[in-house]
Amino acid sequence: MPTLTDLARERTALDEADLDHLQALIADWQLLADLSFADLVLWVPYSDASAYVAVAQMRPTTGPTLLVDDVVGDVLPRGCRTQVDTAYDEGRICRERDPEWRADVPVREETVPVMRGGRVIGVITRHTNLATARTPSRLELTYLRCANDLARMIAEGCFPLGGEGDGASSPRVGDGLLRLDPDGYVTYASPNALSAYRRLGVTADLVGAHLGRATAALAPHQEPVDEALESVVGGRSHRWGEVAVNGTVVLLRAIPLLARGTRVGALVLVREVSELRRREQELLSKDATIREIHHRVKNNLQTVAALLRLQARRVQAEEARAALNEAVSRVGSIAVVHETLSRSADGQVAFDEVAGRLASGVVEVATAGAPVRLRRTGEFGVLPAEVATPLALVLTELLANAVEHGCGPRGGGDVEMAARRRGASLRVTVQDNGPGLPEGFSLDASANLGLRIVTGLVRTELGGTLTMAPGEGGGTVATVDVSVPVSPAGVDGSTP
Repeated sequence: MPTLTDLARERTALDEADLDHLQALIADWQLLADLSFADLVLWVPYSDASAYVAVAQMRPTTGPTLLVDDVVGDVLPRGCRTQVDTAYDEGRICRERDPEWRADVPVREETVPVMRGGRVIGVITRHTNLATARTPSRLELTYLRCANDLARMIAEGCFPLGGEGDGASSPRVGDGLLRLDPDGYVTYASPNALSAYRRLGVTADLVGAHLGRATAALAPHQEPVDEALESVVGGRSHRWGEVAVNGTVVLLRAIPLLARGTRVGALVLVREVSELRRREQELLSKDATIREIHHRVKNNLQTVAALLRLQARRVQAEEARAALNEAVSRVGSIAVVHETLSRSADGQVAFDEVAGRLASGVVEVATAGAPVRLRRTGEFGVLPAEVATPLALVLTELLANAVEHGCGPRGGGDVEMAARRRGASLRVTVQDNGPGLPEGFSLDASANLGLRIVTGLVRTELGGTLTMAPGEGGGTVATVDVSVPVSPAGVDGSTP
């Protein structure tokens, strides 16, 4: 389905500022749909003004929907609906049309011009189901009054109001609603809003009370009072606030209601988020605990590596000393991954840093003869912990093998480590310029412990493949192909 931006750029003459205004509007127009008990459709005129195209729609959560099918992308020729033309041409809200019947359902349609910078850039149609019409309750009357206030603000270019929200936890109409007069006194409180304030400790009726002072008085006496809180819930500006009393947390959103630039009241949306905040705190605590565990595991592994290194110095047999040094290298590679995880908040590893440290470590412990020249190309990107740990071991073994067996008896030579990431595919190659593979070499039949470890890790832990073949210019090329989970866009380092 095409997006608002796609449709607007393809068929209309709106500029980027107009598109930003419309994007901000549809990001917050669920509020208008819920207060209106109506479906909303946003129409934008063609470049030649011969028709309108539906670029967005919203269904109410407070009542039944009339628009079961999506209408985004539909075209409305000019002249088919006079109310849409009138709202666009005259820049005013139109409610004059009699209800019409759609599939045996009476529907009232209203049109609201979307104003920006003194000109109309679109029209919102409100479609209300009249089949369930009855004597409205005070809650419904308050909702509709607030909806009309917001519609007027849209027509005057005063809505959306902007400002940063609280994401998915931002309160909605059904969570709780308070209507304030221009002085900040409560004229209506929905049952859910009253329940939220009851949990905060308010026992008196909120209607007739000054909401700012009543909310500020809830702060425990031993804690400083947030001086901005009274201003937030007073509705003087579009802001979010939070009240916490004895473990109960209530999120507030204040929306000033304007008429010709003058504040005529305010809406305050209320949502109790005690359980949500408790879970967020538990997640933060769990993340901190996991990072601390990784840190301690890293410390323990470094201790083990130090003990192995100390033991290797005391061993007389050359073969045993070499085996212990290999064990030190393997333990150290795992410790590097855990050190990186101890600084990560989401269990993801920036593996290029790990690969660089592993490569440097292998080269540093290379033979004391001619130097090993290491070259790195490509990027690994961000990998999950379950991939990073076995891959670190694989990389350590392949680099050590290239240095030991591919760079000659004196340890001199060139080693190239390359990574190529494309989406979920990762290819890693380690190439040396040594004498190459022995005649009749078979990876499955190799008695080399390091290669057997690598083969097992690649096949069982990573679910990938490992191949070793002669290089084009001599030496040996080890290639590892694995599939890794795709990280969020922009952080996996993949190449399109």
